Amino acid sequence: MLNTQELQKEIIKLKKEKNVCILAHAYQTHDILEVADFVGDSYGLSKEAASDSRETVLMCGVRFMAETAKILSPQKKVILSHPDAGCPMAEQLSAEELKKLKEAHPECAVVAYINTTAELKTLCDVCVTSASALDVVKRLPQKEILFIPDCNLGSWIEKQLPEKRFYFINGGCPVHMGITPEDVKKARCAHPEALLLVHPECKSEVTALADYAGSTTGILAFVEKSEADSFIIGTDNSIVQHLQFTYPGKKFFALSKKCICADMRLTTLGDVYNCLKGTAGEEIILSEETIKKARICIDAMLR
Repeated sequence: MLNTQELQKEIIKLKKEKNVCILAHAYQTHDILEVADFVGDSYGLSKEAASDSRETVLMCGVRFMAETAKILSPQKKVILSHPDAGCPMAEQLSAEELKKLKEAHPECAVVAYINTTAELKTLCDVCVTSASALDVVKRLPQKEILFIPDCNLGSWIEKQLPEKRFYFINGGCPVHMGITPEDVKKARCAHPEALLLVHPECKSEVTALADYAGSTTGILAFVEKSEADSFIIGTDNSIVQHLQFTYPGKKFFALSKKCICADMRLTTLGDVYNCLKGTAGEEIILSEETIKKARICIDAMLR
């Protein structure tokens, strides 16, 4: 029997022996973050993996994140920590459905939120993260935008770019969409001194009530720079825990107890250990054609 600290020591030993780079999305539990080489958002992690010298990457996150890492590092072995860790938002739209939407709106630039499958990325003009979306869409020469799949993030951008016309599907993150204005009211009443920070994947009526709306990395940066000492966090509740570790002198509260991504929670510290032992996880395999075509919209974002 191993306790948490002993298991973490075994993981650190194994990753060094096997020359594995461990990536952990910020929504993973803190015990996993402590053994990771890089912690961050999905695209940031993939960039770190691409610049790292190690030839094997273990992605502690969900499938589209591992696919993105493979697209940016096709020569590397990329392992997803739990085969069942998907993303409901990434799976809401099929390639055939997107092809029909493109035919219906041929004048549009097709903008894919990074929370999409590799297959969908092959059909899009540009990929965006929640942190880069506003700047990228603003710089596009096209005046009409087909934004997939998150209509909440899309409408948040739309409000700030009235000069462009947007088209959406009825998609989004079911976890963030579960947060309601009533949750905001209750949290404000319970913690009137706290600033409300939310992710733009929340519904527009929730982001409209926030003191700040931005990506996960944006929320973390806001707390770091803020002189306030109390915050209500409107994104996955793991961020509350991480902030409590980072800023023990400040107070953090979950906006909704329901804001928990079940797919992110599938990966355990034991899974990380077993992946390194070669008895768990799933290697991500993408065709050369998929990698080449999906890379186009990611490169467009960088430009």
